[in-house]
Amino acid sequence: MTRTPPGPLPPERARLASALRELKAGTGLSLAALAAKTTFSKSSWERYLNGRTLPPREAVQELCRLSGEPEGRCLALWELAESEWSGRAAPTTPATLPAQPEPEPDAEADARRPAAAGRGAILAVLASVCALAAGGLSVALVLLAGQSGDRPSPPPPSAPAPRCRAAACEGKSPMNMRCGGSPLTLASHRTSTGAHLELRYSATCEAGWARMWSTRIGDRLELNRTDGVRRPHTAEITDGIAAQSYVYTPMTEARPGTTVRACFRPVTGGSRECFDARVEQ
Repeated sequence: MTRTPPGPLPPERARLASALRELKAGTGLSLAALAAKTTFSKSSWERYLNGRTLPPREAVQELCRLSGEPEGRCLALWELAESEWSGRAAPTTPATLPAQPEPEPDAEADARRPAAAGRGAILAVLASVCALAAGGLSVALVLLAGQSGDRPSPPPPSAPAPRCRAAACEGKSPMNMRCGGSPLTLASHRTSTGAHLELRYSATCEAGWARMWSTRIGDRLELNRTDGVRRPHTAEITDGIAAQSYVYTPMTEARPGTTVRACFRPVTGGSRECFDARVEQ
């Protein structure tokens, strides 16, 4: 039986679940279609995406391949979440104290989950990220050294093309429209309640949006252009999982020279906090 953790998700698992939801949104696949294209079931993906169960490493890799995104960031998040889930991230306790119990694994992941004994959380993150930055190149050179020089290396997979541009992106999700692949951060702001806000922009899609995290249920974020040409777009924190994850507003058309504005309305009833950013040439 799969363990369902009570209460709010630990931050490590919440960040991983949020990143996986972003990747799924970028694929445009439903849960059923995602299950059909991977070795994991629809019910398993549902648990992985809402953070109730830690996904196997292979599930993270398969989702990265489907979305056309590099594995490094998500695998680093997975290492941190796996360390928290297994109890290895906790400080070492004296021998007189009871050991941290091992959690019950996901039944479908039991045969796939790699051994993780003897690795610390920091070492695991460094290993996964550095393996992509440096190890991948060295492995490729070793493989090429044993082959004939006239066999070309396969090109890296390209990211999926955006599904909208400029006015066609108005009011749509940056993840579903595949505009969140390599966005620019135009401006950042931390509210008096501790929430983090960012104004983001995609030059490929010619559209901007705002996102928030470290929020509370009921917090709202509004995005608009200062010229008042477009209607404002709003995102609201509706549950505990969203409060521990990134939440995005829909997009607004934003070409070079456009100034976009984000306004945060806390659920506590405090004053509205706004900040602007101009899209540069």
